[in-house]
Amino acid sequence: MSKKSKKEELEDVSEETVDQTEQIESEESGEMLQIQALEQEVATLKDSLLRKAAELENVRKRVQRERVALYEEAKVSALEDFLVVNDDLLRTLDASAKMDVDANFLDGLKLVANKFSEIFSKNNIETIDAIDVPFDVNLHDALLRQPAPNDETPSNTVLQILERGYKMGNKTISHAKVIVSE
Repeated sequence: MSKKSKKEELEDVSEETVDQTEQIESEESGEMLQIQALEQEVATLKDSLLRKAAELENVRKRVQRERVALYEEAKVSALEDFLVVNDDLLRTLDASAKMDVDANFLDGLKLVANKFSEIFSKNNIETIDAIDVPFDVNLHDALLRQPAPNDETPSNTVLQILERGYKMGNKTISHAKVIVSE
């Protein structure tokens, strides 16, 4: 073995140091790339998670709206059958007023009619029975058109209610059957 000079030894050490430094820098560079890749993956996963959370919230809101709509439809469906009975009862009361009927019987009919009225108001059901109002296709079915009783009544005015209509909130359950002015 030959002895190296101090200069050569210093150069060898210097080269080794440079090699080690390059190796360390290379490893650090690789680690930095790996960290950047991981940070990008975290950002992607975070974005995906936020989107899924927003989607889940939208589904919850939609299901809640559908549940409320289904409840309202079921309520309307259940009450619809009683609307006809209420109309018959009110027609009976109207006819009884013109006839000689036992007062107790009439009072009993009025009590039943009041119970119907209470149930309807509790469930936000309103009758559509106004006359001298403009005809509205969302509320009325025109069964007949006839000349207005006087010149002051405008065209397309409800003159007479043949059958009451009903609505719950903004939804018309049953259109009122009406006679409209020409």
